[in-house]
Amino acid sequence: MRRTAVTCQKRKYDQLSIPRREIESLLSNPDPLYAEKCRRDFSYFVKEFWSEVDTAELVWNWHIDYLSEQLTKIAKRVSAGLPKEYDLIINIPPGTTKSKLVNVLFPVWCWTNWYWMRFISTSYSAPLSLEHAESSRDLIRSEKFQQYFPDLQIKRDKDVKSNFRIIKTLPDKVIALGGSRFSTSVGGAVTGFHAHIMLNDDPLNPEEAVSKVSLEKANRFIDQTLSTRKVDKAVSVSILIMQRLHQDDPTGHALAKKKKKILHICIPGEIRTEGYSEKVQPPELVDQYTDGLMDPKRMSWEVLQDMKADLGQYGYAGQVGQDPTPPGGGMFVVDHFQMVDRIPSAPNIIQIVRYWDKAGSQNAGTYTVGVKMIKLRNGKYLISDVKRGQWSTDQRERIIKETAEADEAGGQKVVIYHEQEPGSGGKESAQATTRNLAGFSVHRDLPTGDKTFRADPYSVQVNEGNVLLLVAEWNHEFREEHRFFPFSTYKDQVDAGAGAFNKLVKRRIAGTILRKR
Repeated sequence: MRRTAVTCQKRKYDQLSIPRREIESLLSNPDPLYAEKCRRDFSYFVKEFWSEVDTAELVWNWHIDYLSEQLTKIAKRVSAGLPKEYDLIINIPPGTTKSKLVNVLFPVWCWTNWYWMRFISTSYSAPLSLEHAESSRDLIRSEKFQQYFPDLQIKRDKDVKSNFRIIKTLPDKVIALGGSRFSTSVGGAVTGFHAHIMLNDDPLNPEEAVSKVSLEKANRFIDQTLSTRKVDKAVSVSILIMQRLHQDDPTGHALAKKKKKILHICIPGEIRTEGYSEKVQPPELVDQYTDGLMDPKRMSWEVLQDMKADLGQYGYAGQVGQDPTPPGGGMFVVDHFQMVDRIPSAPNIIQIVRYWDKAGSQNAGTYTVGVKMIKLRNGKYLISDVKRGQWSTDQRERIIKETAEADEAGGQKVVIYHEQEPGSGGKESAQATTRNLAGFSVHRDLPTGDKTFRADPYSVQVNEGNVLLLVAEWNHEFREEHRFFPFSTYKDQVDAGAGAFNKLVKRRIAGTILRKR
């Protein structure tokens, strides 16, 4: 049995073109044999050490081999001190092993070959960046890694998650000072540190993507800070890996400069949706898709459908399709509103809310709208009433209270939410409404993001036929405002409808990131 195993290993090493004398030496001790294969093949290293960085089973897919090959090419060129051919941008959905591959395993693999190599890694938050660094550090300390690579250690007096250093024991027992990994967040200090390879993993989170300030902060940090932290600007390489979140996110910002030295790898989660196949870069990767899916095991059509419901159209287009184009008119397929002529009986109702979007004043050119929405046990949502008008402050508060009294007169508890506008005036108005509704279940709501983002999850349910309308006089204007949103003249009914929906599902607005790696 031992002879058969050794023969099989010899054949594997023959395939790697290892010189015969080295093979004979390696076969005398199986640990160095496996270690050598790990050094020569990053994909093999990932498979061999996956269990040391994640308790979940490794689900292999073609994109891991492809990205491993591209990372290997970059590392070898940097190690040889050759002028870089390009910086690398990778766009791929969350939940595809991207962070474990690029930000955890890749630096450690590089050290098994080039112990002197230095890295700077960044993410949108310090805890996330440190978590990745800790995983790399724990891998090096692991019993299995030390069995394979006993000559690599972490320097004892330079051993913290945010900044640790490698040492290597050379054949003559001399301890050589090696490379390092410095980890920080976008906007963090990196003064005094330089790297051969910069790892920028998720520099922006979905909630920040709706903020112009956050977008500019991330882009400025990459342009003006990280770009100055290279060991050799002609050789050092920047690797940016993220899902698309906005047209002017760090990927869009970098590509807009039209730099010649960028290799853009773009791998959407699926290519059935119109326009997604054109996003695939390099284009020949389209041939790797199965039934239109990038990863049929982890991202089946059923899984993607759930992601679309969670993320909304905009979030799904960016994070899965890598196409962060804001929804235009036609965001709502209004013909998919289901019309009903009566409200289901009480046993079929889970919860009822009334959400008020208040106009600033009678002459502001906007309407005050209160949408009453019912969550049903069959997974659908019924909009049973819409109150809408341009009223003075006193009229508005009177109508809001009369509506609350009428809602509860029906025998069902209705939870009331009202939007608080920014600023001191908005706060005072919200406080007045809360006082006006004393005795009712009432809550102030401080929404974030613009109306389009807030309406995104709601639009998915409308378009899937899961939102019902009770037949009433308000139906026509309600549908027409949805038909042309976000370019409709008024947006108050959509905003109130989205507010009610988001309260019933108790989810954050579109763009929630999946924390799977």
